[in-house]
Amino acid sequence: MKPAVFRQLRLAAYCAIGLLAGLSACAADAPKSALAAAVEQAWHLNPQAAGLDAREAEVRAAQDVAAALTPEPGSVSIGSLNDRLNRNRGRQEYEVELAVPLWLPGQKAAYKAEAAGRIDETTARRAALRLEIGGEVREAWWALAAARSAGELAARRLETARALEADVVRRYKVGELSRMDANLAQTETHAANAELAEAEAMQLQAEQAVQALTGSPAPKELGEELPATRRLAGETGDAVATHPLLAAAAAAARSARARVQVANESRRASPELALRIVRERGDSAESYSNGMGIKLMIPFSSPPQVRRQTSAAQAEADQAEAEMLRAQARVGLDMERAQRNLQSAERLLAMARERRQLSAENLRLAEKAFSLGESDLATLLRIRAAAFDADAHLDRRRVARAAATSRLNQALGVLP
Repeated sequence: MKPAVFRQLRLAAYCAIGLLAGLSACAADAPKSALAAAVEQAWHLNPQAAGLDAREAEVRAAQDVAAALTPEPGSVSIGSLNDRLNRNRGRQEYEVELAVPLWLPGQKAAYKAEAAGRIDETTARRAALRLEIGGEVREAWWALAAARSAGELAARRLETARALEADVVRRYKVGELSRMDANLAQTETHAANAELAEAEAMQLQAEQAVQALTGSPAPKELGEELPATRRLAGETGDAVATHPLLAAAAAAARSARARVQVANESRRASPELALRIVRERGDSAESYSNGMGIKLMIPFSSPPQVRRQTSAAQAEADQAEAEMLRAQARVGLDMERAQRNLQSAERLLAMARERRQLSAENLRLAEKAFSLGESDLATLLRIRAAAFDADAHLDRRRVARAAATSRLNQALGVLP
């Protein structure tokens, strides 16, 4: 192969590698959706989320305790004994004792299982809390979308009413229309102005609700979500593994069962093994002698205390199991309801589009008839009100369909 050809091929290979790297970087830096960014901001501002790191550190420390050689730290005791108070013959005794508690049989394994269960529970609760925050942001998001839609429609209604009023007043002044028609046009303008003021107040309230959750103003464009494809019906195992609420309930149940096992394996206080070193003399004429010994302390068990601990742990486990079953039933019902609501929203949106098309056609015919003098102003205002109502209904149906999609994703446990 010629050197020139080789250089060209090498240059082409470098360009291809650079292009692939650039595409990979662009894909990695692809911006999140506006709703996903809002959920992320709300997550960082949530007070409960702020304490999750500390709780996770707590359970990690519990795991380290369970992996230690002893259930509790050891202790040292130092004592001294002499006869200076009465005979004062020089008797002296010094004692040093090093004591360490011991694990009961099966207790260490139970504590390890309980620590692992608490770690899983903390991780699952983090995901469940994130989903809960996502639901709050979704509701505020689509409430803002509905308020903005109502505000835009009210602004269009006011603009049209002002144009109609100007035309009616002009025709009234030249004698084509009556004073009553001019008053009707002005009344329509006032009503549209009042509706716009109410819509702006509702929009401001919705804007502030989103900002209170996310810490920043909502974007101008509120994008819609795509419906998730996850299915939970008939797939209980997959549901528990993938749905944050079910995973959190299952992890809480496992952690509670692990605490029951800890209570069963801890029916008495930990035994204690001690190493004793004694240095003593009988009087001042004797030399010191050293002694060493081992002491084992075995506490007795208290049946009432054992029953209290095990009964409390079992009660928590039973409650966690019941909550897990309730969460499974609730998630299934929420998913079914969300799917039906989305289907209903799709049908209502299709009917709203047909209604708007018919109302727009009637409005065009009414405006043409009014301009030709074939119809009165009252008829035009009535048909125009019906057309605006159809537009408002269509906008509400669009927002309702988008909100229904978000609620379905929320019921499926899918974040934006």
